[in-house]
Amino acid sequence: MQGIERIVLATGNPGKVRELDALLAGCGVRVLAQADFDVPEADETGLSFVENALIKARNAALHTGLPAIADDSGLEVDVLGGAPGIHSARYAGPTADDATNNHKLLAALHDHPAAARAARFRCAMVFLRHASDASPLIAQAAWEGHILTAPAGAGGFGYDPLFFVPTAGCSAAELDPVEKNRISHRGQAVRALLSALTGA
Repeated sequence: MQGIERIVLATGNPGKVRELDALLAGCGVRVLAQADFDVPEADETGLSFVENALIKARNAALHTGLPAIADDSGLEVDVLGGAPGIHSARYAGPTADDATNNHKLLAALHDHPAAARAARFRCAMVFLRHASDASPLIAQAAWEGHILTAPAGAGGFGYDPLFFVPTAGCSAAELDPVEKNRISHRGQAVRALLSALTGA
């Protein structure tokens, strides 16, 4: 990442800002949130996590003049045909919050036993050197688990209290933040992106 002194994180989600700030702490650049620049939220009109991440990164780079990192991520539940997917943040409607999204997910899975609740978090992370960068760096990762019948844990954000991590034996919301960043979809994607950046 030679020559890069500052990067803007293209997200308005405070949970993502906390996680990404911790994950990028050792990269040797100053990481700034788009909120520091009053960047308007981008219209996520893409049809995939990668498309939405690109839209967000271009929006942040355009409004700040800085290189930008954006992530788009969400939960895919097999028995729901991959829903909520790219609509994870607004699953229960345009003004949905974590509680209403989680409630809707539990209601949708009410008649499905634990064995039919396979799910994964998916993350696409993008780095743009500038708003018109025609060769963005893209990293993708997935984190396998299944959906619990009731929330467990008070940490994390989003669907974390409902996402059981078999390798850890607990929900994502019960994980220590350092451990979560080590094994999560976002942690995996950040490490892959940083690896690509150091080679770029």
